[in-house]
Amino acid sequence: MASKNGVVFEDFFPSMVEKLGAEGFMDELCNGFRLLVDEDKGVITFESLKRNSATVLGLQDMSDDELKCMLREADLDGDGSLNQMEFCVLMFRLSPDLMKGSRRWLEEVVMNEF
Repeated sequence: MASKNGVVFEDFFPSMVEKLGAEGFMDELCNGFRLLVDEDKGVITFESLKRNSATVLGLQDMSDDELKCMLREADLDGDGSLNQMEFCVLMFRLSPDLMKGSRRWLEEVVMNEF
């Protein structure tokens, strides 16, 4: 559990993977992406993140600068927005325990595909 600006974050991702399996967890991440996406553009923009993060994620206390910083850090292709892959990478990076187990879960998904 971490705290910044009075916001408490508890990492539930590893237990979600255990409960849902790797493929189920990835489906949930994709659902999370869809909740934050700008429907017209198909990506998460600053505006869609700002509009949806307070209601969906309870992050109403995050400043515009904090939201922009999060977008910049996760924007791997430099287009100013997050596609689904960039969003999923960000979610993995936010969870240290998930990063540790990600190789095992990736192998599980690949094995199930083939």
